[in-house]
Amino acid sequence: MADRRLQVFYTVAKQLSFTKAAELLFMTQPAVTFQVKQLEEHLNTRLFERTHGKIALTPAGELAMHYAERILDINTEMEARMAELTGQMTGPLMIGASTTIAEYMLPRVLGAFKAKHPQVQARLTVANSETIENKVNDHTLDVGLIEAPSHHPNLTTHVCCDDELLLICAPDHPYARLDKIAPRQLAETPYISREAGSGTREVIDQYLRDHGMPPEDLNIVMELGSREAIKGAVEAGLGVAIVSGSTIVKELKLGDLVAVPLDAPLRRQLTLVYAQEKFRSKLLQSFLDFVDTCQLTQPKLK
Repeated sequence: MADRRLQVFYTVAKQLSFTKAAELLFMTQPAVTFQVKQLEEHLNTRLFERTHGKIALTPAGELAMHYAERILDINTEMEARMAELTGQMTGPLMIGASTTIAEYMLPRVLGAFKAKHPQVQARLTVANSETIENKVNDHTLDVGLIEAPSHHPNLTTHVCCDDELLLICAPDHPYARLDKIAPRQLAETPYISREAGSGTREVIDQYLRDHGMPPEDLNIVMELGSREAIKGAVEAGLGVAIVSGSTIVKELKLGDLVAVPLDAPLRRQLTLVYAQEKFRSKLLQSFLDFVDTCQLTQPKLK
């Protein structure tokens, strides 16, 4: 219900980038530029300074951003309060999740929540942890579930479950015969890594540093943004990788991959992130409580 021009301007102002705002809003960059231009014409002032390929808020833009944030927050609260008057849990719930959670853990929880609240339209965005955080921070998403601690001071974080990461290799790889593997041994074989910005990669890199193994010493032969691609490359004997145990249940049962625990174990906490606001809709609070009650869990490995 809030002016679309205001929503677009606010996202650009938060990102200080028309390109990033377009990605977050699922719009084209020319459409974003047009909306901001329309608002500048309506207010009869320039909101951004554009120099050397970068943008910055003008003093008028700073003031507009302050009011835009207040207007958008009040608009969100009004819409939620009006919906709650019906006595039903209804409306869209914009959820973001990193790929491991979205593909292997969240479907069961979303199914149970939908069965309890059939009028709710859950809309799921799947991306890496960094992208999900940015979308929650810009109010494009109501809540995110990510694989690494949040870096945004404006977001509230809440641990929802633990997840163990394991080394995987092909059955004929020398490491397949080991009961456990020390971090230092990872430098001795080709390694397949997640892409930069991945929560999994961030957790692995920090684990290696904590155990005396600089990530720069890895013999990285590939960086892939898909877990399925990583598993396929490992199955083909192109290297080893570290992945969540929840993503390899099928491959272990079929004998396509072998999982080797790390010494010491590598466990991470999966985290809920949502905006720090005075008002939180009944729908969002119900989902947060439901995740707590339902508990995301890692499938058991056999």
